Amino acid sequence: MPAKRQDASRSQQRSSANALPRLGHLLKQAYLQFTGLTSAALEPLGITALEWAALLRFDEEPALSQAGLARLLGIDRTTMVALIDQLEEKGLVQRRPHRDDRRKNAIELTADGRNVKKRAAQLVDRCERQFLAALTKSDAQQLKTALLAVSEFKNQR
Repeated sequence: MPAKRQDASRSQQRSSANALPRLGHLLKQAYLQFTGLTSAALEPLGITALEWAALLRFDEEPALSQAGLARLLGIDRTTMVALIDQLEEKGLVQRRPHRDDRRKNAIELTADGRNVKKRAAQLVDRCERQFLAALTKSDAQQLKTALLAVSEFKNQR
């Protein structure tokens, strides 16, 4: 985007001459930058950011059902089934009957899935450091703490 159009776009996002851009705009821009970094970093591993998130959650919460993960990731059940199908085709997860409820599937990471998750974690950590490089360590921690507080508050409603 040419510099003049970019400057005009930025000024349109401001609610007044001296104010910061609106929160929604800032969050969207940050999201786009961070997902761009992580998507590019994860591509050599053959996974997407959504697949990474699923691998991480299934490893952290082994009893998590597909429906439970769909809620956590903010996706519908149909998309969740397709996501698990993709991970299973890649040999990263396996389905098995849930031990407490046979109507549910429990998802387990395979050895390859654990290996990819570990390698992806290192890449995502690097992306996070790169993304937050403009901030001091204290400011970066404060940003993460504030975002956590906002997201937890939303979940308490």
